[in-house]
Amino acid sequence: MNNTARVAIDVERVIGDISPLLFGGFAEHMGRCIYGGIYEPGSPLADEHGFRRDVMAALHELNFTTIRYPGGNFVSGYHWLDGVGPKEQRPRLREMAWQSIETNQFGTDEFMQFCQALGTEPMLGMNFGTRGVEDACNLFEYCNAPLGTRWADLRAANGHPEPYNVKYWCLGNEMDGPWQIGHMDAIDYAKKAREAAKLLKWNDPQVQLVACGSSNPQLATYPEWDRTVLETTWEYVDYISMHYYAGNHADDLGSFLATTAVFENYVDTMAGLLRFVKGKLRSSHDVYLSWDEWNVFYHDQTLRGGWAEAPRLVEDVYNLADALVVATWLNTFVRRCDVLKIACVAQIVNVIAPILTSSDGMVKQSIFYPFQLFRRYAAGKSLDLAVTSPTYTAKTHGETPLLDAAASYDAASGQQALFLVNRSATDALPVELAWRGSAPQRITAVYQLGGADPKTANTFAQPDAITPQQLPGMAINDGQAGLQLPPLSFTVVLTGG
Repeated sequence: MNNTARVAIDVERVIGDISPLLFGGFAEHMGRCIYGGIYEPGSPLADEHGFRRDVMAALHELNFTTIRYPGGNFVSGYHWLDGVGPKEQRPRLREMAWQSIETNQFGTDEFMQFCQALGTEPMLGMNFGTRGVEDACNLFEYCNAPLGTRWADLRAANGHPEPYNVKYWCLGNEMDGPWQIGHMDAIDYAKKAREAAKLLKWNDPQVQLVACGSSNPQLATYPEWDRTVLETTWEYVDYISMHYYAGNHADDLGSFLATTAVFENYVDTMAGLLRFVKGKLRSSHDVYLSWDEWNVFYHDQTLRGGWAEAPRLVEDVYNLADALVVATWLNTFVRRCDVLKIACVAQIVNVIAPILTSSDGMVKQSIFYPFQLFRRYAAGKSLDLAVTSPTYTAKTHGETPLLDAAASYDAASGQQALFLVNRSATDALPVELAWRGSAPQRITAVYQLGGADPKTANTFAQPDAITPQQLPGMAINDGQAGLQLPPLSFTVVLTGG
């Protein structure tokens, strides 16, 4: 048996353009994501706006292209008017989605200020649970309309005369889920979403709208829900959402690392559905996929807040295995960029997040680094690699390649980036790289994240247990180069020249 993997690279074999919006985040009024995470007025670590300086610095490193807000399940019971205006007049409320107390001290205007500070596009969710079409239009006017009408003038009265010009809007959240406030069936949701989308497009034909797809592919209504929603809303929306959280509840490392099979199947099904609906409707309009909630989630299952302010909910501490699954997920995004255009990691601080905070510090979790490396280097075109690899048998997914690979090519800079994951828990994996056509002159840099124990995690006591190491480059001779990938590792290979 040949234990060497081989990757053939040809910059003329292109899958599609890698949308920068694949590297987005998600911030929800849940647990300590907002209060005690992003926003902590009175803390010695906070700036004059109440934003945590250490958190903002780390978020700048991740460089999210967009951030989805304010939910999530939270949005289905949220009235945006409660979170604007003088803070001393904002109501304290029982928040039903996470059974917490919401102070409303952080709302739409604070979120816009936060996005401006990060240089990030806002992506606003609308309440389709307890509210609907009229409220969606009012929020849109508050954010985007010029002065001279009721809600735009209220924005100005609150100190923000210039429109925010929010481009991306989510028409509700997970409305297919029985757990959702205001849950409804597919046709009822689709009609409501269509009417809201129609009015929003009348306000501004350039806005980009995301309809609610299935909350996960395990639901009995999947993918029929998605078909119904698409057929009803097609001409008015630009994306349909996907949500999925990966876990390792069975403590089965091999199967966990093979979860890519689920990711690929999910995208394949949704891509086929998009082609079917477009064909059925004889439409010239295109709708794409927005994977606007994704992450590993299984360590901390605390979902009820006990009616506390900013309770600690689902504060997963991520390990090396989790980081490798995140890397394969991001590989999937690059490989399927022809149909997948938006993705938002859930969430950005404390709640199933790459950053954990305490009152006096923060930790960059293991999953921070794959995201950072992809955001930094996955640009331009996605390349259609020819990959051969030895395999192993995963209990839940069958025969699985040891090597998971994706690549990008930025013609403007001439830089290629290869993203390689060795799933083997025990053995190094030799990889032969072979360029077809024109080949770069050398590998300019290699970044590698790995370790011997899949359960190693960054903690406040050991914040740097899992961090990427930079390795020297090497020459590429006759279009060939060889690498040795350590067990349980993620490697980024950069070329140029």
